[in-house]
Amino acid sequence: MAEAEAAFHDLVVYEFFAMTLWGQLARKRSQAGIAHDAPPVLADRLVAQLPYQLTGAQTRAIEKITADMQLPTQMHRLLQGDVGSGKTVVAFYAMLVAVSTGHQAALMAPTEVLARQHYANACETFRGLGVRVALLTGQTKKSERDQLLEGLVSGEIDCLIGTHALLEPPVVFRSLSLVVIDEQHRFGVRQREALERKGKHPDLLVTTATPIPRSLALTIYGDLSLTVIDEMPKNRQKIQTMWINSPRLADMYGFVRKELAAGRQAFIVCPLVEESEKIDLENAVSLKEQLETREFADYHVGLLHGRMRADEKEAVMQDFRDRAIDLLVSTTVIEVGVDVPNATIMVIMNAERFGLAQLHQLRGRVGRGSDKGYCILVSDAKSEESQARMKLMATSSNGFDIAEEDLRQRGPGELLGLRQHGQGLFHLARPGFHQSELALAEEMAAACAESALSAGAQEMVDDIQRKIIP
Repeated sequence: MAEAEAAFHDLVVYEFFAMTLWGQLARKRSQAGIAHDAPPVLADRLVAQLPYQLTGAQTRAIEKITADMQLPTQMHRLLQGDVGSGKTVVAFYAMLVAVSTGHQAALMAPTEVLARQHYANACETFRGLGVRVALLTGQTKKSERDQLLEGLVSGEIDCLIGTHALLEPPVVFRSLSLVVIDEQHRFGVRQREALERKGKHPDLLVTTATPIPRSLALTIYGDLSLTVIDEMPKNRQKIQTMWINSPRLADMYGFVRKELAAGRQAFIVCPLVEESEKIDLENAVSLKEQLETREFADYHVGLLHGRMRADEKEAVMQDFRDRAIDLLVSTTVIEVGVDVPNATIMVIMNAERFGLAQLHQLRGRVGRGSDKGYCILVSDAKSEESQARMKLMATSSNGFDIAEEDLRQRGPGELLGLRQHGQGLFHLARPGFHQSELALAEEMAAACAESALSAGAQEMVDDIQRKIIP
């Protein structure tokens, strides 16, 4: 058994070693890129006109990204931060560094709702700076698209924000020097590369609001340098999280009605049924009908789900932002990025069906304005593990602590929600569990990357490359 355990340890180290070595070599192979060495005049004007002061973590992130962009080699950096930590402003700063030096920037988001939100934020944030921003999605009308494409080629458009539509062949830039990809885990490596090919080795900035433990980040994003925003804005109030069971639903609805009566808004997220969008939809429709005829008959109840067309989703979200909808019943389509400052309550039904990281993401949709936010977890969970997860959510607001626990309980696939290019690479190694093996593998890979690879090491790296980019 001792020999078997030693062999298992070696195999875990070698699995981590192969992935870590691939990442270190990928970072070393930085292509000749564009040196953004002109003074970032627009970016500095952006900071000067912000109605708040940047946190120390945001400032440090900006300094690292700016230093990378000033080099004549291509930047590959992951910007990671908890919900509400201010990653978007940092990304906007980087985009203005590109524009200040006479180039263009592109930001790709995973959903139309999020792309439109980024576009609206950019238009507001860049107001008075003379920066020309455009939005491109699958719903953009042909006449607008044709005009937009001409503006990109001529350089009339400085920043393009959009969805997968940015990857289409007709989209050609005059001089793309920065690519920002929001929520990287929703895009594949090939999609990232397709957008990079729109320029001559543009800098790449990947952002994620899913707090990822360092051990997992090293294996999933092995080819990216890591920057973490680990500080929250001073004016950000802590969201109060409560765990209740179904007998207390009436009291909970009464609390929500009080918030609505005070002019605020609320989300209610329906139970998640794995691999069954149809049942998710049925649950959402049923709950919406119940609430608008009984508990919230005096309020406007809206519905948002994944099967709606993009323009329908945007119309609902716009009504919610405009306060035409008081209470929004939704599936998990609102998990990432949706920003409605007036929403103060997030109710999650059957919360035990969600992963900790997903619950934390949903919680981050409220309390984004000046009013206090509340997250109410509704769960009749009986198992010790489920109850422990509910208690952790009710007592901890640190996304990285929650992600570490989610990684321990459910594994990396569940933590990230969708299959990653780095998942499936390990048969035995488990990020988050085998910490000492990962540390040893990093040390070995760093030493190995300093000299010419042996045939065996090169074969390992090639195998990882084939798995990541078939």
